[in-house]
Amino acid sequence: MKRTSYLVALVGVLVWGVAAPRTWAELKLPARAAHIGAAAWSIQFDSDWRVVGGLPEKAMVISLQGLANRLAPQLYIMQAPDYQWEIPGPLYEFYQRRYQVRFTEIKTGAAVLELFKGHAKGYVVWDPQVSSSLNVAFTIAGLEDAVVVTADLIPLVEKARLKQIDDLRGRYTGQADVQIYQDAYDRYWARCNHDAVMLMGGQMGAVMVPAMADIGVAQRMFFEALAANPKYPEETALERRILAGVNRDGYVFGWHPYSKDTEEQHVTLTSTYGLKMEGLYNLPNLSFNCLFTVTPGFKYANRHSVARDAQLTPGPKVYISFVQSDQMGLSAWTSPDRGKMPFAWQVPMDWSLFSPAALQYFYESATPNDYLIGGLSAPSYMYPKHIPADRFAPLMQEAGAMMQLLDLPVLEILDNSAADGNVGNADLPKDIVDRYYEAFPDVIGFVNGYGPAHTRDLRDSRPMISYDYYIDPNRPRDAVAADMNELIALNPRRPYFLLVHVRETNSVASLVAMITQLRGPVEIVPLDVFLKLAASAKTYQTCFEYPDEVKHFSGFGK
Repeated sequence: MKRTSYLVALVGVLVWGVAAPRTWAELKLPARAAHIGAAAWSIQFDSDWRVVGGLPEKAMVISLQGLANRLAPQLYIMQAPDYQWEIPGPLYEFYQRRYQVRFTEIKTGAAVLELFKGHAKGYVVWDPQVSSSLNVAFTIAGLEDAVVVTADLIPLVEKARLKQIDDLRGRYTGQADVQIYQDAYDRYWARCNHDAVMLMGGQMGAVMVPAMADIGVAQRMFFEALAANPKYPEETALERRILAGVNRDGYVFGWHPYSKDTEEQHVTLTSTYGLKMEGLYNLPNLSFNCLFTVTPGFKYANRHSVARDAQLTPGPKVYISFVQSDQMGLSAWTSPDRGKMPFAWQVPMDWSLFSPAALQYFYESATPNDYLIGGLSAPSYMYPKHIPADRFAPLMQEAGAMMQLLDLPVLEILDNSAADGNVGNADLPKDIVDRYYEAFPDVIGFVNGYGPAHTRDLRDSRPMISYDYYIDPNRPRDAVAADMNELIALNPRRPYFLLVHVRETNSVASLVAMITQLRGPVEIVPLDVFLKLAASAKTYQTCFEYPDEVKHFSGFGK
């Protein structure tokens, strides 16, 4: 009953804008609409994100984007063709086609400043010699309605009659990051939005890509790039203090600093505080996307290949299903070969809050071979073994409501806290598996892992299957085929259910060609069919993580 009530509220907000569940996104963002026929502006970025090159102007534009988009979607940034996220262009066309948004292109950062300077009260100067000063400047920009500039851009903003609000040059010279962010914390934390924090890590140093800063500025977040790594105890202690100060149900936006820690370390730490991770640091236009609802009459509908209550009988063969579990829009979705084979795609479910129109684009452009699943582990990216016990059920209730709204009958789980990348133990203990089965009675099954894992179960015709293989995009296709043929030979009992995780940068065409090298009898099936078949013939062993097998790479085990 509680889940139904929550879903009604969530649908009300996302489609009609008349109700408000208690999440920071719904409480802080202005009222959303479809914005049919709205006027907006766009600027094309190039590939130069060097601190001594194109970054200063881009940072100025991004900060101004956050200010201009606080109340209405006005400024959209297009990225270069080689940008990691491939969706800015398709989404731009989608807004034009489905929302009739009338874009006017702006050619230069100076022209952006001239058009939107009325949204700024001043400017703050950051120091290119101290890269972390840019994050401090972004924090100030959100609090003081400022644009961020380097010294070279001061004449431009003063020509626009903006006043200097702060100058960070020299303030942090020679200081370590922990000193810089401690000073920023002492100065600004109390005034910042405590429902979210911006972990603006990723690339740091000579090249920085703070494309997600717009939503941080718009929502007055505290920006930082501290390590979650025992090698840096002072930084980690300050990071813990910041995360402990984020409100219940809060979010950590952005991504970890590549030079100081790992994804596994930081997601372990954020999960320990019950906080949801929404990445990456270079995801653009979130301040624009979050202001749109779906178009009138639209309903999220998945591409099911089998009914939820169907019972399928497998034959004596190898059944293979492919899943791409990194965020949609990073790479393969825009491939012209998408749709040539059954493929499952992990949906970032919290985009139903932050980018509902973007999700509509994915749903409407899906082919019959594209099957969508929920993940990762929770409403957003979390490691379940480290979620506080009192937070697990509410978080999964939130995830369940999103899955119902988005028509996602499968949940993908990933806990890499005892692994390192795609190497290590990604298995789940029985008590965590028990909690998932209890929390999601309506799913048709669960997918687990990233690299190969061993957790498997079957309850009430709902299987939990872990990946048996991970396709590295750099591994030659002949070698991939040889690996999979070896797995087929090592698992002679039929049917054999071979679940394959596909890294997002793999070529779809190369996978189609690789399949022809597999030794049969082999059948490639959609994931919902795969799970239904696995529910009918339990030729796999029930298996969970054993405590003595766990080795924590992160140092943040419970």
